[in-house]
Amino acid sequence: MASSHDPLYILLLGAPGVGKGTQAAFLTEKLGIPHVASGDLFRAAIANQTELGKLAKSYMDRGELVPDDVTIAMVMERLSQPDCAGGALLDGFPRTIEQAKALEKALAERGSRLALVLYIRAGEATLLERLGGRWTCRQCGAVYHERFNPPKQPGICDACGGELYQRPDDQPETQRRRIRVYLDQTAPLIEYFKERGLLVEIDGERDVESVRQAVEAALEPVLGGRV
Repeated sequence: MASSHDPLYILLLGAPGVGKGTQAAFLTEKLGIPHVASGDLFRAAIANQTELGKLAKSYMDRGELVPDDVTIAMVMERLSQPDCAGGALLDGFPRTIEQAKALEKALAERGSRLALVLYIRAGEATLLERLGGRWTCRQCGAVYHERFNPPKQPGICDACGGELYQRPDDQPETQRRRIRVYLDQTAPLIEYFKERGLLVEIDGERDVESVRQAVEAALEPVLGGRV
């Protein structure tokens, strides 16, 4: 087992809409490591209108995965930043076995490795229901849901008063495509990490608190006296 001084890298797996963002907030607070979500990295590049951002947007708007070489370069650059010295919670990367191998190689070169892979699973019907009513604040990025987490005033962010909008990749047909792409291309990772003894499956159909408790139980064997 890694010592309390070694970087802690945990991977969060799950289809769009399964609730990874909610559990990521809990994990980063508990563990004191940054949440590194590939989608956030891409959206920042898009907001800054970089060439990489424009390229990533063309794939994201179609509900497709951004190519491996682009994703790997962006994520590894992020993991090199000072706030990741103690590790990171990876979300949205890796999504393919090729990306997983590249990540393992890069971490090994730093004398580290993945400590745990948390796989939150839910059925397609549940995922589409959750995703269909999702709205995002243009100003601060806060996320709401018409049914599960509605804003106090329709169309207005509770946190900053910004305008809420539905991202192109939150449209129903795009979401259905995203889920299918995820299941087709990412599902092999489940077996990949299961064979390595790193994977813990968590039922994402349950309520948020039940999922949080399951996540916390899965952490205990890898944390030791760290937290």
